[in-house]
Amino acid sequence: MALLRRFVKEAHNSRFLLQSISRRSFSTVNPNPIASPGRRTSVEFDTLIYEAGNSGDFEAVRRLLNSRVVNACFNTTATFKFLTNTDSYSSSLEDLRRILPQTDAGYTRKHAYETLIARLCKLGRIDDALNLINDMAIGKFGLSNSIFHPILNTLTKKNKFEEARRVVELMRSHALPVDLTSYNYFLTSHCYDGDVAEASKVLRKMEEEEEGVISPDTRTYDALVLGACKSGKVEAALAILRRMEEDGLPVLYATHAHVIGELVESGYYALSVEFVMAYAGKDKKLDEENLGSLASKLIKRKRFKEAKLVLKEMSVRGLRMKNALREFHDTNMLKS
Repeated sequence: MALLRRFVKEAHNSRFLLQSISRRSFSTVNPNPIASPGRRTSVEFDTLIYEAGNSGDFEAVRRLLNSRVVNACFNTTATFKFLTNTDSYSSSLEDLRRILPQTDAGYTRKHAYETLIARLCKLGRIDDALNLINDMAIGKFGLSNSIFHPILNTLTKKNKFEEARRVVELMRSHALPVDLTSYNYFLTSHCYDGDVAEASKVLRKMEEEEEGVISPDTRTYDALVLGACKSGKVEAALAILRRMEEDGLPVLYATHAHVIGELVESGYYALSVEFVMAYAGKDKKLDEENLGSLASKLIKRKRFKEAKLVLKEMSVRGLRMKNALREFHDTNMLKS
């Protein structure tokens, strides 16, 4: 609650926050490693596993799971794509439960379980995912917090909080403390619904966990900004954003989008332009996202004067415009 109280206390000064926004650069690193010639890629391994799983050759699946890790081609979201909600689902899952304990011990086995659990969650098979966790516990295959994350993510997104809390208790029963990522799933879901009361309860639990060793991260702040915006408290959202920067955390593009959306929705058109301009010039991609999104929202609300100002900035800065914005710019500004 102390965290939330700080934000509320600062909210009344938020109209002037734009004057003190950090000049820190929001750069993004996008590594694109190139596979060595002659080596199989993760995509190729996924294709081979897909074919083996579809044909029922689960010994081949086991061998491929082993060899791909040896070749540094780690599992992806497509690794178990052959497992679908069809008539063969049950038998395929049982075969996977049979061969996974036979994969190489350590990272290979643990990551195979983790990837399969994520696949089951995508299919909505939470009970089966929990059965796999039980298999890991019995086999002592290295249960960790991350194994539970896909389950908590799925349940909280569907607002199945009672089930999610039972999963948390299961984590505790295996001597796994509830980590920040787990709390963030609950927090994000409550904030998405604008449920400030429940979000406050989550914050209180975070502060109490392990005597306050859990500190908010980028996702935590993003959820809080979203919650403030969803509940119509744009001043609080700006206060939270400033606190995030003061804590030295990188700001997600989505966090800016929450604020821009609420400013426009609340009719603060001039302030929305002031907000995006306060960040302009630090990150080209962020500029394209912020200015482009704001221009689109302003045009939709027929705030053409402000939209033209934003588009002029995009043009001067050489920023990419989406087709609809480019058409509006060329039609309404080049001829004027």
